[in-house]
Amino acid sequence: MFYMRRLLICLLVLVGIFSFAFDARSQLIKKAGQLIQTAFDDNRQSDTVAVTEAMVLEEELKADSLRIQEMNLQLQEMKLNEILLRAELDRERNMNQIADSLKREEQRLVIDSLRNVTKGVPVRIEDDTLFMVYAARGGYSPFDRAEMITETLLKIGRERRLTRDSVYMLENDNYIDIMYGNKVIVSITEQDALWQGTTRHKLAETYVPILIAKIKYMKNENSFWQIVRRAGLFVLVLAMQYLLFKLINFLFRRLRRKIVRYGQQRLKPIIVRDYELLNKRRLCRMLIYLTNLVRYVILLLLLIFTVPILFSIFPQTEKLALKIFYYIVDPIKMVVKSIVEYIPNLFIIIVIWYCIRYIIKGVHYIATEIQNEKLKISGFYPDWAEPTFNIIRFLLYAFMIAMIYPYLPGSESGVFQGISVFVGLIVSLGSSTVIANFIAGFVITYMRPFKIGDFIKVKDTVGNVIEKTPFVTRLRTIKNEVVTIPNSFIMTSDTVNYSASARRYGLIIHTVMTMGYETPWRKVHELLIKAALKTPGVLEHPKPFVLEMELNDNYMCYQINAYIKDADNLPVITSELLQNIQDYFHSAGIELVAPHYYSTRDGSGSKIPKEFHRHYDA
Repeated sequence: MFYMRRLLICLLVLVGIFSFAFDARSQLIKKAGQLIQTAFDDNRQSDTVAVTEAMVLEEELKADSLRIQEMNLQLQEMKLNEILLRAELDRERNMNQIADSLKREEQRLVIDSLRNVTKGVPVRIEDDTLFMVYAARGGYSPFDRAEMITETLLKIGRERRLTRDSVYMLENDNYIDIMYGNKVIVSITEQDALWQGTTRHKLAETYVPILIAKIKYMKNENSFWQIVRRAGLFVLVLAMQYLLFKLINFLFRRLRRKIVRYGQQRLKPIIVRDYELLNKRRLCRMLIYLTNLVRYVILLLLLIFTVPILFSIFPQTEKLALKIFYYIVDPIKMVVKSIVEYIPNLFIIIVIWYCIRYIIKGVHYIATEIQNEKLKISGFYPDWAEPTFNIIRFLLYAFMIAMIYPYLPGSESGVFQGISVFVGLIVSLGSSTVIANFIAGFVITYMRPFKIGDFIKVKDTVGNVIEKTPFVTRLRTIKNEVVTIPNSFIMTSDTVNYSASARRYGLIIHTVMTMGYETPWRKVHELLIKAALKTPGVLEHPKPFVLEMELNDNYMCYQINAYIKDADNLPVITSELLQNIQDYFHSAGIELVAPHYYSTRDGSGSKIPKEFHRHYDA
């Protein structure tokens, strides 16, 4: 009976162990414990109590068996629910995986289409490109990410210790961090892997040895012995630069002494048409100046190449060295590039210039033929040829400038256009008088009031025309004075052309004399005409004639008129005419006295010159 009770107790314990996962687990364990305790406490009770308890226990076992069956059913139902839940989770996981794979495939296709046109940003340290960054992350562009990676590596490179496991990978859900100690060097995302055509883990494994090698190199470069070596190299470059400067100065001093000796012994002066353009001394000074210029250029080139070398020795100033080098090289490259790019425009300008030049030569040939009267055009005078050619040449050059202007360097810039407008404004405001003279010069040319060599009178100035320009006209007076008259003044003044009248009609010279009424007018006419015909330069045909101008109270006014062809000698002919008038009147015994002069014949002498007395007596 005792063993039977023990067996039941064991069965209950086993049932309790198997049903600990259900809701009735705690109650069974509690009941089994109570039974065990009751069994140990009531060992000594009577068989009657044992029988009663056995019956009670049997009933409880039956109730427990029913409860166990119910719990087994619940357990089976829960297992079924678990199976269904796992199936649902697997289905959702598969769907998520499919969606993720489709999304990655779409991203891969987009990246493949952009890969040919999108250039990644290089992570570059000391002109060494470690890898490329294509994708943005966390609001940072690829350029920003590359800059941050570079700055992090530079900071790490300045540290002097590097342990074996300093660089490692730290995997997260969506990215992998490549770490150096507690610093993140680079974070690799799925986008980075897609751009590289691999997985995150493989891409990280590719980057790790590259970063380790670069960090080791940077630490070696920043070591103490490396700094000492760079300092020694810096001093060596300075010493070489100093020696080169001394050598160049020494060589050029010797060259200057040789130039001086050569100039004293063999150098000959440069003579152009009996004019000594450069003597020996000036030539020698010019050669010395050129040698000094070459020396300065060589020293400057040495500095240009030495300064970047000095700055490039130390990593801290290497970027500055590159900047200085680019400051020097970039302008030269820009100038050379501009010259090369300007060559097509230069050819266009040359072609336009040659075309206009030969057109001007053709017009000049025609103008020369017209001026020499070999080619005659009705209504076009030969003296119009040269000014017309000047006008056409000016218009052609203006047309050439208008065609060339778009091809000039900098013609599209606002500064160039502003300067052009400013120059035009200055010319327009400051050249009103000049333009007036210019226009008057061309008007005078086509009006043809005079030509070169004509004897003219402009207001109070009388002389021969020696020069006609678009702005001024120059006259040479009978006193050999050269008078410059603005063309605008000629346009507003009366101009008398003696030469034109002499060539076409014959110029009439005239002079007025007065004679008292006691002298017969016919005698006066005869003497005046004889004096005119006796004058050299006076034409016989048409014959000179006399006009009586005025009957005054005390005298008569006579005007002698004579034709001449040589207008250039007008003053000389007029002077000789006056001389002859005096001679003929004195020879005729007629006194040339003032009209108000009264002489009494009381023995006072005659006013006729003595040399004419015998002619008068005769």
